[in-house]
Amino acid sequence: MRIPIFILIFASLPAAALYAQSTKDTASDIATQPAQDVNIKKIEIPEKLKEIEKRPYSLKNMNSCAALISEVKALNDALGSDLDEKGDKDASEKRKATAKRVGGSITGGLIPFRGIVREVSGAAKAQRKYNKAVTAGVTRRAFLKGIGQERKCALPARPTSVK
Repeated sequence: MRIPIFILIFASLPAAALYAQSTKDTASDIATQPAQDVNIKKIEIPEKLKEIEKRPYSLKNMNSCAALISEVKALNDALGSDLDEKGDKDASEKRKATAKRVGGSITGGLIPFRGIVREVSGAAKAQRKYNKAVTAGVTRRAFLKGIGQERKCALPARPTSVK
């Protein structure tokens, strides 16, 4: 007996929704994982990261601590908290992230030969492009924090471990 893939996808949603406390965004992300795998749902790269990718080490207009602070805050908005910053996630956000990972694994496992499908559909290329943009953003943030440390700027324009 063969079970249609859409039934399996929808069967996994109640468990994910339970762990995510009925959060629509998380359940939606889980449900659309197969659509991402076949490149129907595109991964959106934040505009800020697209700009940075071209010149991650640029110091243009970074003449003051205020400019560095503003840029690091913008990067935090696009990337999330840096490793040295205390995370703002509460227990419910952690549950959502866990449900998203588990649900994504379940729904992602439903596509046979997923890696090949992702390559052929262009989804793997889009993921690599997204990962490259995120890496550029993380690199720029670390670079600017180093400059901020040298200039003795206030947080967040320097690492939190430096006083």
